[in-house]
Parts: sequence; structure tokens; C-alpha cells
Amino acid sequence: MDVKIAIHERRAYRALEKTEITDELIEDLAKHAQLSPSCYNNQPWNFVFVDDKEMLEKMQDVISPYNEWTKGASLIIAVFSKSEDDCEVDERSYHLFDTGMAAGFLQLRATELGLVAHPIAGYDEEETKELLDIPEEYRLITLINVGKHADEPTDYMTEDQIETEKERPEREDPEEFVYRDKYEK
Repeated sequence: MDVKIAIHERRAYRALEKTEITDELIEDLAKHAQLSPSCYNNQPWNFVFVDDKEMLEKMQDVISPYNEWTKGASLIIAVFSKSEDDCEVDERSYHLFDTGMAAGFLQLRATELGLVAHPIAGYDEEETKELLDIPEEYRLITLINVGKHADEPTDYMTEDQIETEKERPEREDPEEFVYRDKYEK
């Protein structure tokens, strides 16, 4: 699969079914995230790959009730970084941007491997960091939920979530966000 196909195939599905998580899979996803560009090659990203059944159950205590569908994930990846590990230029902190690109590379590789890699913002940051032993000075940016796309909705999904699974959500037209030479609204 080329990158264009992976971009088009990638979807944030919520209907997940369990799949085998191997050391090789985790290493593969990590190696592809590692290839992401970063300011001065600082590589500020960190990942905790959670696939232990008991730990996945504990993760449900820190995830918001609306994201109960994450119970179908076979792997949850905590993505985190801190500003001190990357460039600070005129009060612009690059660690979030650089870590986001690495997470994007990881998601595209998961797509290429036939997996869903769905990032979420609905979790308690402090409780998650405590559960995963992530030091306080780090910013937990997202949790990426990984599994196989289920053919049918799961019991963990709301009616709204089931409805949004049917078609790709409409995307904004490039004319709404692309400008030439200068910003004009």
C-alpha cells in the first residue's frame, strides 16, 4: 500500500474487534513512528504500548464513558512528550507538533497493516499518567486505540457512534482552509 492509499483508507472507526498484538507489531509501529521528522532531530516523542489484558481493563477507569467503545481495542498507545525535549523558538514549543507527526506516521503504518488506530482526547490525563507511571512533567497528548475493524457495531457503541461508522464523516472543502500568498477570509 502506498502512502496515498493509507491516507485514504485511514478511518477512526469505533467498531473494533480483538486482534493479536505481538512484539513484532509493537516494534514495527514504533520504528515507523521513529522515522518521523522533528526539529533538529530531537525526537521528543514517547509511547507506552498497553496490551496486557489487566492493564487494558484498568485503562477503562481513566477513559471517559463516551469512549466505552475502546473496550474493543487490543492495544492502547499512550503518546506523550515534554517541551524541554524539543525546540523552543520565540515561545513556539515544537514538541506537540513533532510528537503529533510521529503519532500520524504510526497511524498510517497501522492502517497499512490492516488495523484501526483511533486517537482520542476523552481520558483523565493525571489518572492515566499515574496508572502508566508517566512522570508529571510530561504532557499526555493522546491515547491511540488499536484493533481490527469489526464488520458489525459492538455493544460498547452508542447509537450516534453506530451511525457515524456507516460513512466517512464529511471533510471540509480545501477552499475553506487553503490560501495562496496571504490569509484572506
